[in-house]
Amino acid sequence: MENNRVKILSVNLSDKRGRKYSAKKIILNKSGIEGDVHSGTIRPVSIFAKHHQDKFVSLSKGRIPEYGEFAENITVDGLEEVEVKAFDKFVSGRCVLEVVKVGKPFHDRFRELGNYVMPRVGIFCRVLSEGSIAAGDKMTFVPKVFKILIITLSDRASRGVYEDLSGPTVKGWVEKLFDKKNKRFEINTHIIPDDKDKLSELLLDGQNNYDVIITTGGTGIGPHDFTVDVVKPMLDKEIPGIMEMIRMKYGMEKPNAYLSRGVAGVIGKSLIYTLPGSVKAVNEYMTEIVKTLDHLFYMQHGIDIH
Repeated sequence: MENNRVKILSVNLSDKRGRKYSAKKIILNKSGIEGDVHSGTIRPVSIFAKHHQDKFVSLSKGRIPEYGEFAENITVDGLEEVEVKAFDKFVSGRCVLEVVKVGKPFHDRFRELGNYVMPRVGIFCRVLSEGSIAAGDKMTFVPKVFKILIITLSDRASRGVYEDLSGPTVKGWVEKLFDKKNKRFEINTHIIPDDKDKLSELLLDGQNNYDVIITTGGTGIGPHDFTVDVVKPMLDKEIPGIMEMIRMKYGMEKPNAYLSRGVAGVIGKSLIYTLPGSVKAVNEYMTEIVKTLDHLFYMQHGIDIH
């Protein structure tokens, strides 16, 4: 792939289910492709890479399928070197497609082509920006990089009196999760004093630049415990269940866990979690948070994965 650009070999559509047929161009709107049967569905635009077709040809004793025969809307060349994932984007002129799923449930109509090629390797997208594309156009592949901000609030750690341990613990959990899910990610960390204005500044700046913001410290009821008081008024939506469950689960064994006021929710485009400052508490909270984080990304972006 040169400069993350792929070539469009064919654009295809059909008003009936099954194979599609080559067209001079396709017009994309928010529902999908004008005149195509899959417009208005949860996966309205499909992309198929030529190297998968080449593999099919080698396995099928030389039978060369026509463009659209795998029921793809867009046939492209140049994706051999990348692994396409959900939330990646393809941009062509004004058109922007966002990947919602790679592969889908099998259907019997694909038996003729053997190996269920499209359902296994097809790239299914939704339209973020409208326009038209045609064979010969170029598309730029834009991989999704998840950005995570970790903020430790501690007067003493910010002055170097002692080493911050809670922030690195959160970072370790995030790295483990994203490595396991094979997601591209970047992590930024900040250690700040117990300063309401500094926290507000970081959150206001970060709410549209990070996918996840996690704070540690300041969730109790002491004179310097104001993290929740800063975050809660900024929430566009609260997710109370996960924090309530964590307090109940660990509070049954150690009642002090009930005393944390930590909250979770959405601010701007970011998911946010406020964790206590102890390493033990961070491990308890992150154990539960990582179980639902992946699903929350889909929910927040309005993508139905069922």
